[in-house]
Amino acid sequence: MTTTIKGSERLGVIFSELEELYPQLVDIRRDLHMNPELSFEEVETAKKIAAFLEKEGIPHKTGVGGNGVVGYIKGGKPGKTIALRADFDALPIPDEKNVPYKSKVEGVSHACGHDIHTASLLGVAKILHAHREEIHGNVVLLHQHAEEMAPGGAQAMVKDGCLEGVDEVYGAHVHSNVDVGQMELNEGYIHAAADTFYITIQGKGGHGAEPHDTIDSIALGSQLVVDLQQIVSRRVDPLKSTLVSVGSFHSGGAPNVIADTAKISGTVRTYDEDVRDQVEELFKQICKAAEVKTGAVIKLHYDRGFPSLYNHPQETAYAKKIAQMVLGEENVLEMAPTMGAEDFAYFVKNVPGVFYNVGGRNPEIDAIYPHHHPKFDVDERSIINIAKIYMAIALNSQNA
Repeated sequence: MTTTIKGSERLGVIFSELEELYPQLVDIRRDLHMNPELSFEEVETAKKIAAFLEKEGIPHKTGVGGNGVVGYIKGGKPGKTIALRADFDALPIPDEKNVPYKSKVEGVSHACGHDIHTASLLGVAKILHAHREEIHGNVVLLHQHAEEMAPGGAQAMVKDGCLEGVDEVYGAHVHSNVDVGQMELNEGYIHAAADTFYITIQGKGGHGAEPHDTIDSIALGSQLVVDLQQIVSRRVDPLKSTLVSVGSFHSGGAPNVIADTAKISGTVRTYDEDVRDQVEELFKQICKAAEVKTGAVIKLHYDRGFPSLYNHPQETAYAKKIAQMVLGEENVLEMAPTMGAEDFAYFVKNVPGVFYNVGGRNPEIDAIYPHHHPKFDVDERSIINIAKIYMAIALNSQNA
């Protein structure tokens, strides 16, 4: 595929306008950073996004799938409709940075960079709207709520019609493990599906000296943990990456009492939908067999979370070519798959698209901490780099 950035001189003018806008985008980011809102509670953040779009005269809808906001830019020439996404929820994590824009909300912070995404997409909106006559096709601006908490905002926005008429969708995430000025992407599966399980064991309590008169929920729970791990080691194809992680096991209250109840919870992660079905069925079989074996009553709640995220080859190749032209070939890296989940997956399950990381790491300003860390921060130049790639993708969509 050959991709030529539309009029390098013209793109240079647009990038210059972005640089002029940069101080305003930093102010937007810092305002969001100081006033974070948790998933499904982002009412004021959504109002700020809508107010910006309203001021710029950009048509938009609010309340999409909940707190989502969707903007629309109609190009002056025929072509495809491209969607660009930015999430805007925060996390229940305290902000321990010593910066002027530290969170004002106790126990809540933008510890994943969604404030960066939002500021960047608003900059893209303003500039592309001003140059809309040069766009082949249309641009849909997906400001998504609730990425951090299942069932997530993406699925609800899709059900509410945010992708109607969209041909391709692109998503960027600032990343503190990638140096500012770089980006990484890869085709294929890059984020796993993530399901959550909850197991409650009702046994029969009793004295520690009389185990024969009890149904030991702790012993049974311990055996269940071992049996569940054998799903991965002995039942699933080893070439299909799968994880079963037990995250909590609660039971008992006294050293001389055999506990009557135990509660176990954890996650299951895989890229393969067939494996996802297989593992859930094996969970049911294992729990049922344990009931028959011990006489306990075992309740399993298996909650399907985000699906796996697949980067489509054509859109990935296009985004890679654009990024190489914008950032330089040496700054576009391979993206290693992760077993972590991301609800952008719902968008690419409905239309072709790609999700990639844009660097925010900069040791010189202490932007070195991992995502979801109390001291998480990124270089604010990532706002510009995300926006440049987004704008170049939109302005060259006829070449995708």
